Amino acid sequence: MRQSRRGFLQSTLALAALPALPRAMSRPQADYSGAWSAVPKILAAIQVPKIPARDFNLKEFGASGDGTGDDSRAFAAAIAACREVGGGRIVVPPGKYRSGPIHLVSNTELHLQEGALLSFIPEPERYLPAVKTRWEGMELMGYSPLIYAHRCQNVALTGEGVIDGGADCATWWPWKGANTKCEQSSNEGATQHAARTALFEDAERGLPVSERNYAEGAYLRPPLVQFYECSNVLIEGVTLENSPFWVMHPVLCDSVTVRGVTARSHGPNSDGCDPESCRNVLIEDCLFDNGDDCIAIKSGRNADGRRLATPSENIVIRNCRMRDGHGGLVLGSEISGGVRNVFLENCVMSSPNLERGLRIKTNAMRGGEIHDIHVRNVSIGEVKDVIVINFFYEEGDQGQFDPQVYNIYVDNLRCEQAQRAFHIRGFARAPIRGLHISRSDIRRAASLGVIEQVSGLTTEGVTINGELFRPG
Repeated sequence: MRQSRRGFLQSTLALAALPALPRAMSRPQADYSGAWSAVPKILAAIQVPKIPARDFNLKEFGASGDGTGDDSRAFAAAIAACREVGGGRIVVPPGKYRSGPIHLVSNTELHLQEGALLSFIPEPERYLPAVKTRWEGMELMGYSPLIYAHRCQNVALTGEGVIDGGADCATWWPWKGANTKCEQSSNEGATQHAARTALFEDAERGLPVSERNYAEGAYLRPPLVQFYECSNVLIEGVTLENSPFWVMHPVLCDSVTVRGVTARSHGPNSDGCDPESCRNVLIEDCLFDNGDDCIAIKSGRNADGRRLATPSENIVIRNCRMRDGHGGLVLGSEISGGVRNVFLENCVMSSPNLERGLRIKTNAMRGGEIHDIHVRNVSIGEVKDVIVINFFYEEGDQGQFDPQVYNIYVDNLRCEQAQRAFHIRGFARAPIRGLHISRSDIRRAASLGVIEQVSGLTTEGVTINGELFRPG
């Protein structure tokens, strides 16, 4: 399934006669028939938080808003007052606020008005004591996420303000170790490597989560926003910047809405939004500009993912823009619990720093059952790889848990320029079952790439470098 270099060069030269594609596609009228009939049902099942109509102005609880003081006590006092009366909205008015971790409670909304800047103080000791969290797909007791809620109902983060995680090449990011963002690290001795390996071992041998203590001295960076085992979650409107680790990380949640958010963080592992083992999720009208994956759907890593056995399912992604990132829509690599029923439509991915458009990454240690993934109406500018399904990620074929990937559908995808059209590699003993691509055009591709171990690859109206692509 490899096209000759001569054929590709001839096809590329012939493109001069073709009209240019628009940079963004017109949005077709939604057709929710066939498999897409599941979308209205998913949306109907998603409940937005019901927040009592009470406002608690942060300045009334002692916040200075001048950018020099520590407003942690004001946030804690406002949240306590809100909880005492059964919930409400904590309003952060225009100004500059500094704080340590903020732990939200049920029936509570943190609302940043336009002109409000919330900066988290980059002193790791403030993010203690340890809380139950999930790090690279494994549960542990670790540093508190900057904004955190655990086992809450009806919880929201909204507004037009900006939230700055405070991470940079002096704090948090160097814990990654050598990375492209902070090549000149002055903190070479304090990295996550030893703790990361130990956590993997603890999870594999089934050590109870309460005994997996990886906070102070472990150097495992916390996410900026994490809602853990919550229901009816809303993140809307805010701009999130400079996250220590993943930007938005809902875990084991039901009914999650992420709407109109700008996730802009270019540090190591700065994924934009990573729903993990979540059910009934809507991500729409967002801008992702990240140092790692824009959206990465996950469900736990290896033994820990299989222990919880909770897939990510019923996820709708629409009308989003992806700029920089390792991938636009990614499934994995922490995917041992499986992913199913994902619907992405009407998204634009465009940046010379975007590496992959659509990507599934797993291996024989992660495994995972990944199926019924539907993608349509996607416009991609410049990208390294257009479609990637790779069973050889990291450990590759070194495990006993073969991935099960089937029923992948891509329709009406347009790409201006790519290094490779495809990088698709299953296992001979466990091939990818059913990859269907229709009405799609990759305008310029230096290489067709690789397609290996796929059973049931179909294409209809697919052109690459101006030529009709027929696998076989």
